[in-house]
Amino acid sequence: MNIATVPFSEIRRTGRPTDGEGSVQVQLDPGLTIGQAKVFAVYGKGGIGKSTTSSNLSVAFSKLGKRVIQIGCDPKHDSTFTLTKRLVPTVIDVLEQADFHPEELRTEDFVYEGYNGVLCVEAGGPPAGTGCGGYVVGQTVKLLKEHHLLDETDVVIFDVLGDVVCGGFAAPLQHADRALIVAANDFDSIFAMNRIVQAIGAKAKNYKVRLGGVIANRSAQTDQIDRFADRVGLSRLAHFPDLDVIRRSRLKKSTLFEMEASPELEAVQQEYLRLAASLWAGTAPMAPESLKDREIFDLLGFD
Repeated sequence: MNIATVPFSEIRRTGRPTDGEGSVQVQLDPGLTIGQAKVFAVYGKGGIGKSTTSSNLSVAFSKLGKRVIQIGCDPKHDSTFTLTKRLVPTVIDVLEQADFHPEELRTEDFVYEGYNGVLCVEAGGPPAGTGCGGYVVGQTVKLLKEHHLLDETDVVIFDVLGDVVCGGFAAPLQHADRALIVAANDFDSIFAMNRIVQAIGAKAKNYKVRLGGVIANRSAQTDQIDRFADRVGLSRLAHFPDLDVIRRSRLKKSTLFEMEASPELEAVQQEYLRLAASLWAGTAPMAPESLKDREIFDLLGFD
């Protein structure tokens, strides 16, 4: 059975201007909720280090004694690569093998234990140009609930692919308490961040999700990020510089908490632990006002 022909039983489509004026949104079944866990959705420009950030943040939460599930929401399905040391099968893969009969699946078919007990799930995605990312997210959450994997979970982290281009891949925002944006100190990252701010603002009209803040990544400085954040009403939650040890951790299929000790690595580990502790304690909700495209060019000094 082709994924595109699967009935989206838990998705409702509406042409009404709900989350965004004039938009056609994908809305999950309102009864499909995660439960008591604190839920974070990590967004940012493609290639900015969302998976590295998500995986190390998951480990940091686990080091604080929390039970964590990380859900990769990208057809590339490499979100949990450093946690599991391999590319694990996706939810869509195993559903296809079972001819889309979810009742035939076992927990071990789609959930894998990673470093320090972090549970790892790769949602995957529909074939290119077909289907909907919202369906994939919905099926993943539904399976986790049916197998009671969310009952005793403390933290759920959705690691979502690049820029928000449609309602389907904004679907994790319908489950999240806080959305986090990963950005580098450059124009393209900040342009993508502005669009993500717009998407979160749209979802916040009808869902509990609020913006938690921005995580500066792969950047020696943060002046451009801070300039944008100050202008729109954002806060920077953490800063991870462009260190070679971070690059090497991906090559070694390792989280930063498994790499050989060094002073610079210890500083990064402590920043992740601090970030996890602050997120667990609770961050104030933010309601930034996104900029028009021309305003971003003017703000960051382009002619």
